[in-house]
Amino acid sequence: MIPAAPKLGAKAWILIDGATGAVITSHNSDMRLPPASLTKMMTAFVTTREIKAGRIKADGMVTVSENAWRTGGSRMFLDPGSSVSVHDLLSGVIIDSGNDASVALAEHVAGSEGVFVGMMNSTATALGMRNTHFMNSTGLPQPDHYSSARDMALLARAIINEGADTYALYAKKHFTWNGIRQANRNLLLWRDDSFDGLKTGHTEAAGYCMVASSRRDGRRLISVIFGATSTQKRTAETEKLMGYAFRFYDTQTYKKAGEVLKTAALWKGEKRSIALGLLDDMTLTLPKNRHRKIETRIEIDGPLQAPIAMGTVVGKLELYDAGQLLGSRPLIALEDAEAGSWWKRWWDTTHLFFTQMIRGWFDDTQTA
Repeated sequence: MIPAAPKLGAKAWILIDGATGAVITSHNSDMRLPPASLTKMMTAFVTTREIKAGRIKADGMVTVSENAWRTGGSRMFLDPGSSVSVHDLLSGVIIDSGNDASVALAEHVAGSEGVFVGMMNSTATALGMRNTHFMNSTGLPQPDHYSSARDMALLARAIINEGADTYALYAKKHFTWNGIRQANRNLLLWRDDSFDGLKTGHTEAAGYCMVASSRRDGRRLISVIFGATSTQKRTAETEKLMGYAFRFYDTQTYKKAGEVLKTAALWKGEKRSIALGLLDDMTLTLPKNRHRKIETRIEIDGPLQAPIAMGTVVGKLELYDAGQLLGSRPLIALEDAEAGSWWKRWWDTTHLFFTQMIRGWFDDTQTA
């Protein structure tokens, strides 16, 4: 038995495995709370997607508007009317948590912050962030501007999986602009080299928030904390969560994509059998257990009859340990199965009819 997950001094939290997305522990993870500057993760994410789509360029120059310059709160210290590259503005958003940089990017990408916020919300919906609604690009307090720990974990995972180039910015400790050198507020970057992101946030309403990611021995974990009571508290609680999961949980691939897991009988086809397997690796995050004995169960959805296209779902694969279901995945055809000749189809149709009739009669006698 592994010990219970730690209880934290915060309003809400979640810890997930970066590879599988499996939730290791959580508390109030769907509660709608003000995200403060965690909002800027979405600002940066939308911008990097626009770069990837070719609609803007990383080295493209942005003219800073007076509106962006006047934005209050944390700043990159932009000058109104100055020209700044998109890449430098991303650094100002991610490292400095600059509200002025966030608005400047929003205006450059979409023409106005209001239109950009619409893009943020559309992206949140596409990612499955069901308890998130943005009202600005900065995270400054505003009615109906909220998110949740689970949603921020989803966003963090998307950033890591899609933004290899830009993600490196989240691990940078300092950024200098206009002669002003500012430090990344993520204290974990100085304490432990395994941490490489992502973002902190703080307002009076939100408390102290943090999204963090740590990679050790090839395994990545993502944690989110909302509403801690201080900078030191959110840092310590994040370390506590990560230490627990790395110590007591593990992530393993139990079945590989494309591996032939079963060769099943095929009816009405040119061939007599068809290879079945999984579309993706079956990777599970589970409590560490040296004595675990994995049992594989495969269920096929009735007699398999040609034609069957490669990739068609034909059943499911389940893994059990001592009768407990560990995970389930769709079973697919790993190859195309063409229909056989008219004679083969007629013969198999007749054979199937009598086989199913006899089976039905046998089942009736067993229940009589």
